[in-house]
Amino acid sequence: MENIAEYLKEERSQPWRDELRKSMKAKERTSIERVHMPEQDPVERSHNYLEVNLGLTEEMAITEAHRCLDCPDPTCISGCPVNINIPKFIKKIEAHDFLGAAKVLKETNALPAVCGRVCPQEVQCENSCFYTVKLKKTPIAIGNLERFAADYERNSGKISVPEIAEHNNTKVAVIGSGPAGLAACGDLIKMGYDVTVFEALHDVGGVLKYGIPEYRLPNEIVDVEIENLRKMGVKFHTNFIVGKTASLDMLREQGYTAFFVGSGAGLPRFMNIPGENSVGIYSSNEYLTRINLMHATDPDYDTPVHDGKTVAIIGGGNTAMDSVRTAKRMGAKRAILIYRRSEAEMPARMEEVKHAKEEGIEFMTLHNPVSYEADEKGRVTKMVVQKMELGEPDASGRRRPIPIEGSEFEIEVDVVVVAIGVSPNPLIPHAVPGLEMSRWGTIIVDKETMQSSIPDIFAGGDIVRGGATVILAMGDGRRAAAGIHKYITEKVKK
Repeated sequence: MENIAEYLKEERSQPWRDELRKSMKAKERTSIERVHMPEQDPVERSHNYLEVNLGLTEEMAITEAHRCLDCPDPTCISGCPVNINIPKFIKKIEAHDFLGAAKVLKETNALPAVCGRVCPQEVQCENSCFYTVKLKKTPIAIGNLERFAADYERNSGKISVPEIAEHNNTKVAVIGSGPAGLAACGDLIKMGYDVTVFEALHDVGGVLKYGIPEYRLPNEIVDVEIENLRKMGVKFHTNFIVGKTASLDMLREQGYTAFFVGSGAGLPRFMNIPGENSVGIYSSNEYLTRINLMHATDPDYDTPVHDGKTVAIIGGGNTAMDSVRTAKRMGAKRAILIYRRSEAEMPARMEEVKHAKEEGIEFMTLHNPVSYEADEKGRVTKMVVQKMELGEPDASGRRRPIPIEGSEFEIEVDVVVVAIGVSPNPLIPHAVPGLEMSRWGTIIVDKETMQSSIPDIFAGGDIVRGGATVILAMGDGRRAAAGIHKYITEKVKK
């Protein structure tokens, strides 16, 4: 496309944008190559838990920000589930106003440092970038720039706290401190509500803490974002199971006017094949929780976990990638990813697949386990695997895997991790009579307001979707916060 300028507005209200536009024409911007974030050496990182991606330098961030064309119709924003003003924060970086960029991010995103690390930008905001849609070029590295701005603010020691509306003395309970719950409480506290988050585990963060390894998302990053919510006024209660520690009716009696349920999907799925109950076979949730949250790799902790020399992970999503790369760091000599479809159908992020291959992970695609064998102590020793071929597409749009008769063979294994998905946490639904549920065990909600069949209960994230990315869960949380505000406002008027 030769005449890029025709897609750009010549007038902007911010004077500094005009100056930047004068200093660099659109054609010059599009000639800049995308900046690539430095990474740890694959051999070194496969033996440690330090972050793989090392972050952009100031010079790198400014160079990448120069590529942004400040489009008149920024489709990147519509591609973001939490509606970050992407051009605005990127132009702040270009103008060397890094703290200003972080402030823009926090207008709509309670967890920018988290999202900059784990969001699948390649299929969301970056996939909607002008470069991708119109120029058919590599998009702006929006996620890397988001991470840079959030990290710069944190390292500067000048972390800003978003403005809070005057307190309205109305109590709202958020159940679950995962990404959906944190996004909801971030918006609700800004609106002036008295917000308390109830978390069943001993630590705050939900799947951000127990499900994502530190080499992708360090716990200290999550802690800083949560601490900012505390400074805004959000209260957190851990070791509190709503439905057991206290019922919703008890919380209503304590003055809570509305509830957001973001209790996630922590119920593991298994394949129900022979031998699956053998010792040494974990669900991915259990395996990652023991290591990420319960410090199983730290000798100062007594959390047990098997660290086999040959470890097989079943699945092809991000959780499977996290599990197999963790197994490698746990000392596995052979870490195998077994997936029943081809690599092209694999739902994991491309970056995670790339990193796994660089770290020496063995990919065994178009294979599926059919049974396990154990020794006299009940410990898994072998798995029987069957080869697969692809048939016609199924409901997901991916080609259906079909077993090849007579293709079975054995693999010796010490540990197996099953990462084929999870089901919604059933505790809240079972504790609330009359709550409308789907046949998959998810809470049915209005998609615009996230309101359930019980007017004062709203829900989002995995408990509604059955399985979602961090950023989609956060989008649910933000919509629910707006829905709760509307519900309470209309209730007060009546």
